[in-house]
Amino acid sequence: MTEPAKPWDGALVRKWLDRRVVAARLDQVAAERAGRAAQDDCDKASAEEMICTALQAPAATDAQDGFVAQLKALLDRDHYIWRGIYDDVRFDRHARTYVRKLMKMAKANNGFATTNRYQ
Repeated sequence: MTEPAKPWDGALVRKWLDRRVVAARLDQVAAERAGRAAQDDCDKASAEEMICTALQAPAATDAQDGFVAQLKALLDRDHYIWRGIYDDVRFDRHARTYVRKLMKMAKANNGFATTNRYQ
């Protein structure tokens, strides 16, 4: 892996993951209140919460290579199980999409400083 311009900061990544879990839970609540029309949004937020929760351990975020390896392991799963899902196929698709997004961010070591709710 090429050496990034800035060093990997595991604490910053953990902070970003914590903030994304909180934002995903807020998005789930908003989608639940919106009713049946927003079930896809709820599945998307649930997928984000599941992936971020799975990666919050310090061992997973201390090194960039280890973080990418954890992401690859998540991507290699056949299916994902989480609570409060409306459509399993849609949830799996959203989970894989979010893992791919995080892989791009991790490889480039870019985007973890942005802790806004909406990204």
